[in-house]
Amino acid sequence: MAKVVTMGEIMLRLSTPGFEKFIQADEFDVCYGGGEANVAVSLANYGHDAEFVTKVPNNPIGECAVAALRKMNVQTKNIAKGGERLGIYFLETGASMRASNVVYDRAHSSISTAKPEDFDFDAIFEGADWFHFTGITPAISDDAAVLTEVALKAAKKKGITVSCDLNFRKKLWSSEKAQKIMTNLMQYVDVCIGNEEDAEKVLGFKPGNTDVTSGKLELDSYKDIFEQMVAKFNFKYVISSLRESYSASDNGWSACIYDRDSKEFYHSRKYEVRIVDRVGGGDSFAGGVICGLLDGKSFKDALEFGVAASALKHTIPGDMNLVSRSDVENLVGGDGSGRVQR
Repeated sequence: MAKVVTMGEIMLRLSTPGFEKFIQADEFDVCYGGGEANVAVSLANYGHDAEFVTKVPNNPIGECAVAALRKMNVQTKNIAKGGERLGIYFLETGASMRASNVVYDRAHSSISTAKPEDFDFDAIFEGADWFHFTGITPAISDDAAVLTEVALKAAKKKGITVSCDLNFRKKLWSSEKAQKIMTNLMQYVDVCIGNEEDAEKVLGFKPGNTDVTSGKLELDSYKDIFEQMVAKFNFKYVISSLRESYSASDNGWSACIYDRDSKEFYHSRKYEVRIVDRVGGGDSFAGGVICGLLDGKSFKDALEFGVAASALKHTIPGDMNLVSRSDVENLVGGDGSGRVQR
């Protein structure tokens, strides 16, 4: 199996029980997660050698975050210790026409103030096949943006394949700043992953009449902007998840991919998903596609694996996708009945 390194922020998640609003909650459910950490968990579940790199405070809460990763067989030996605190986010899960709501409390987190000298990237990337990061990490702080580019340079020096999930977060930075920082980082990226909002807000490519709010899709325009993105950045693959948002409870879920070398555009099977928890859905998609490509699947089969993995994640509470490789393969094979396994 391949060695994959991911780098970013792991956070403490405090979510209201069930579908309560913040004002109703007398307690919070606790778990840990974050974009790149969630991808590492997915890949470890599928049998790959996954390592997560970050910085956490040298206190019991930092240790809890690291323990959550170790529990899922993610390597943590290069996690730095120090800084002020672990970032927190509060989640209020929506239902029907009421949207979910996220409140961040992550200022001055350990990873946001981390420096390149906190990490030995030459050792971290030794023997690695793949490096994954998201647009969230450089959005955290200017220091984190510098750290991300240092890591990317080290990865490319060793000839490692790099993927990026664009992951625009309007509560972290403006579209203008995102485009300035991320356009520079794209020179190191081989596989670009995102959705329609990410492509527009992070890189300035808008897919025709697609509406991220209503979920209205115009597939022909995706092919057009994918070709433009490849022409500008020379990505090997451009990949987008496609969410049709009927409500906070029910979504249509599929994806599309463009292969630079064959110039083929492919749209996956669509799943109709009743949502339990959509946080981490994009991370599980990225993890599934990366797994498929590392396994040597065709780009079409890798996409189908990622879409199925993410459809399953939407049924699982928490940030992390806890399904196995066989769970995903069964769904790809057509078994979506949900029958009890006895």
